[in-house]
Amino acid sequence: MTEAARPTSLVDSPENRWYACFVKPRAEKAVAARMTGAGVECYLPLQRIRRRWSDRIKWVDEPLIRSYVFVKVNNKSFRKVLFIEGFLRFITFESRAVPIPDWQIEALKLILEKGVDLEVTAGSFEAGQQVEVIAGPLIGLKGELVEARGNKRMLLRLDQINHGILVTIDSTLLARI
Repeated sequence: MTEAARPTSLVDSPENRWYACFVKPRAEKAVAARMTGAGVECYLPLQRIRRRWSDRIKWVDEPLIRSYVFVKVNNKSFRKVLFIEGFLRFITFESRAVPIPDWQIEALKLILEKGVDLEVTAGSFEAGQQVEVIAGPLIGLKGELVEARGNKRMLLRLDQINHGILVTIDSTLLARI
């Protein structure tokens, strides 16, 4: 096994930082519960949606980004995650786990807490204008302005996992950065 492939070099930060973990499909909640039980700080963004079955309609909490759980670990504590049932791998670049900035996780929590209309998109986005929300429930949130179907939308880009969160927001509440 090469030095770069050894698990000891996967996370090299002595400080706790956020990392994205790819987990088994449809097992996000169970994996997050196991991580919490093992003493690992984790975050699973959930959105409340109405689900229709043939005999009923029910509100359920579903993962916002399927097959991903975010963990806050350092170079010593990340090993706990490796042995959790349902965990598949860290999102890596050149054999190193890619840290996610704290502000992106906090922005994601804020968006979900405020219950605004949102849409998850996968894939790359063209660079747009950087904006900040200056009023309303999402004040202080920074992102990229995107024009979509005639509506002004702000994008919170999660480059590390190639996903983004589009939030519909009135353009009068935005200012250029």
